[in-house]
Amino acid sequence: MMLAVRRGSDLDAWLIQAEHCGLPEFHKMARGIRLDYAAVKPAFSSEWSQGQVEAQVNCLKLQKRIVFGRANFDLLRLRVLCRV
Repeated sequence: MMLAVRRGSDLDAWLIQAEHCGLPEFHKMARGIRLDYAAVKPAFSSEWSQGQVEAQVNCLKLQKRIVFGRANFDLLRLRVLCRV
């Protein structure tokens, strides 16, 4: 929700809560965000999103998985180009 409404000011408080909660998964995620804090913090204030790019990459990976072991690069290329 913080990212959707661009409330970057709440990130620091959330990280502190995540680091002190009893769930190791949250602790690990908070530690990872702290390591890359300089890149994560601007994402809360930017109006730009990587959503479209990530969707295209995900779709391409799916196509690769579908034809893996059954076809060569030419068929993969045709399948990707047919989607356009």
